[in-house]
Amino acid sequence: MSHTIRAQFVGLMKASHFGPTVLVVAIAFILSITQVSFSDALFISFAILLGQFVVGWTNDFLDFAKDSEALRFKKPLVAGTITQKNLKICIVIALLSALIVSLLSPLGINGSAIHFIGLLSATAYNFKLKATMFSVLPYVVSFGALPWAIYIAAGSHPPTWIVLAFILFASAFHFLNVIKDLESDIGQDVMGLPQVIGRKKSITTATILAGIGITEVVVSNFIL
Repeated sequence: MSHTIRAQFVGLMKASHFGPTVLVVAIAFILSITQVSFSDALFISFAILLGQFVVGWTNDFLDFAKDSEALRFKKPLVAGTITQKNLKICIVIALLSALIVSLLSPLGINGSAIHFIGLLSATAYNFKLKATMFSVLPYVVSFGALPWAIYIAAGSHPPTWIVLAFILFASAFHFLNVIKDLESDIGQDVMGLPQVIGRKKSITTATILAGIGITEVVVSNFIL
């Protein structure tokens, strides 16, 4: 692999928001393996991975102007590691691949439909909702949909506590994730719910949501 190709590959991985992407895929695999075989869990996880690429790359593609204005040189597009044209091509390829792989995977038609509801919700966040008071809503929909897609693929329904845990922890992550860019977001009029309520209240809200999530998991599994 040449230096240029390697640099572009690394840039694409960074633009996918690699850390959260790996976390989501790992969680999807762990949940899947409780319902289906190891190979089927890998298949489902690959479909989820392609979908996460779409979400992450769309986010960086749409935020390019604002990221450039804020001098976020850690972003591959701003640093010039990758180009908008190439990223747009990758988004289209990943989206088509996610659809095909999802349909061919154990997710099937029903699970894939739920999977793509989650992707649509996450993409809506990238396009508009991140800058509104409803910024947390895509996290509720997308992460609430994930266990449903996996369980539907196995011919069952997810326990309520799992769905609630996904929603609560994902929502807590939203309030914490924006803190690092809170001031620059406000300066660029990106006024999602965390930006509106401010840093301290966002941390408090995230703590409360995570605390409720932990309590709900413990009570559902070790007390009831």
